[in-house]
Amino acid sequence: MAEDAPSGVPSNEIVHRIENGVAWITLNRPDVKNAIAPAHRDRLIELFEEAGSDDGTRCVVITGNGGSFCSGADLRGSSGSASESVADVIRKGAQRLIASVIDCPKPVIAGVDGVAAGIGAHLALACDLVVATERARFIEVFVRRALVPDGGGAYLLVRLIGPQKAKELIFFGGDVHAQDAHEMGLVNCVVPVDDLESVLREWAERLAAGPTKTISLAKKLINGAHDVDRATAFEAEALAQEENMTTEDAQEGVRSFVERREPNFKGR
Repeated sequence: MAEDAPSGVPSNEIVHRIENGVAWITLNRPDVKNAIAPAHRDRLIELFEEAGSDDGTRCVVITGNGGSFCSGADLRGSSGSASESVADVIRKGAQRLIASVIDCPKPVIAGVDGVAAGIGAHLALACDLVVATERARFIEVFVRRALVPDGGGAYLLVRLIGPQKAKELIFFGGDVHAQDAHEMGLVNCVVPVDDLESVLREWAERLAAGPTKTISLAKKLINGAHDVDRATAFEAEALAQEENMTTEDAQEGVRSFVERREPNFKGR
């Protein structure tokens, strides 16, 4: 019997390890296509928050075992107390999970093999980069059960593919295969199944060797760009660069340029 994580989730159901500055998070419930029950959702939130505050973690990768990424919410699990409103359940549950990914100050990569449906699709799309296998599918399943998309679905899709395509996927319960997802801009690249781990490792270790705080500031600028006017965005950019220039990595970047050598970033 695997030991439980602090959230009460058996450690073999969400596998977590840190290697070479990369936090690897693997959903491991292949019998239910890695569906997420409330306890798994809370454990994921813990792991993203830990990654954000750990100086030794410089990139995060989330994947799923067993030929699926995540089939969505595990509806067999409890969704909240009887005294909670539906809105409160969503705020404390799906929205907290997606926010923990978007707000994580470290770059987050999703490795999607097989099905990413419902909140599983939104979990992948909330990541900064998405690598999909040729058999990956993104399913906007909510309308098929007369549900409004939650977990930031509308927020994410509008920003990734625009309102018209977002409406098409949400209204018709779209089932988007990997290559179409790539052409639409939902994923960064499509790779053979056997190449997924090696591509994820290459991307993650490259990011982990980069200037972590610089990437964090850039992530914050990009994530906020849709929500502000140009003057506000330009001011945020100027302040971010000012903050960035106080980091050791920015100083190393300038020195390495002057000295005509490759930089050695420490993530500080």
